[in-house]
Amino acid sequence: MARFTEIGTATIPGKGTQLRLLQRNEEFSIKIAGTTGELMNSRIHGSEDALATLACERIADQPTPRVLIGGLGMGFTLAAALSALGEDAQVTVAELVPEVEAWNRGPLGSAAGNPLNDPRARVQIGDVAELLRNSNSEWDAILLDVDNGPEGLTRKENDWIYSPEGIAAAQKALRPDGILAYWSAGQEHAFTERLRRAGFSVEAVTVRALRPGKGARHVIWLAW
Repeated sequence: MARFTEIGTATIPGKGTQLRLLQRNEEFSIKIAGTTGELMNSRIHGSEDALATLACERIADQPTPRVLIGGLGMGFTLAAALSALGEDAQVTVAELVPEVEAWNRGPLGSAAGNPLNDPRARVQIGDVAELLRNSNSEWDAILLDVDNGPEGLTRKENDWIYSPEGIAAAQKALRPDGILAYWSAGQEHAFTERLRRAGFSVEAVTVRALRPGKGARHVIWLAW
């Protein structure tokens, strides 16, 4: 079997942790340098697809829906959101690491079907937390996949997203009848209760990482 070859590196702002982009034939992998395991793999994106599909199907009938995605990754959540929405939608992706956008506009883009080529999509380089703090009733859906879930893995600053303050900022950023969705590698009942204490109705949906019935069990929180 062919081995992975490193085709790109990037430093996560604020922490100095290095991301590595690897390729093996048509398969891509993103890892954190110096650690075992993968952050993401282009063969395994069922739960990233579900993050977008579960949320966007609830707002698809809104006129000119505006969607904010926290974290570009390999582009699968963006691709699924564009697929679920009509031609009048606008989807903004906040991505902290500039090289991740460059990878998605380059060799990695083919993995998710080059969603950044869609005129409905735009990337804003920066921390999604800042975008949430500065938004007021702007988004019909906010999809957050910025780390491993409520327990941050790649960047401690990401914990704010899942804090009561972060939840309140996301709540303020939503339009009336908007939907807030979070991706997580695992279940955390305390986070469900945190969303409820903020005044949300909450559904924690278990989805499979690879495809229905296959792969690890991940969780999508839907809050409205």
